[in-house]
Amino acid sequence: MKKAAFATACAVAALLLAGPAFAGPAADRAKAHIDAIAKGDVGAIMAAYTGTATLHWVGGPLDGTYAGTEKLKELWGKFSKAQGALKASVTNLAESANPKGATVTANVVFAGQNTVKVRYVMFFRGDQLVDEIWQVDPNLAN
Repeated sequence: MKKAAFATACAVAALLLAGPAFAGPAADRAKAHIDAIAKGDVGAIMAAYTGTATLHWVGGPLDGTYAGTEKLKELWGKFSKAQGALKASVTNLAESANPKGATVTANVVFAGQNTVKVRYVMFFRGDQLVDEIWQVDPNLAN
């Protein structure tokens, strides 16, 4: 009996002491979006957005604000053509969510012909990406 109680207490303690879970539905959507960018799959990239989504690209040759389907499609077409296939390494991914929406932040290093280091912030309402910040960060750790 004491062994069973001790085992139960240990299991409960392990659950209470475990770190917070950072992955959730929005984090999964963010990872899929990052993977689509790395593959250069403009169709899959665009499927994540609402029709009125906005991307704020900070730094690099594509610096600017892109709003709406046509501008985003043009942007990702340019990026995919210039970069080719990439490998995405994601670190420090975190999701903050409430019933109104979710924000996902991540450090992403896209490596291929060039290396593009990005501090990425994505804001979702429901299942769709409505706003994002792509902060080029040359000092981001690999």
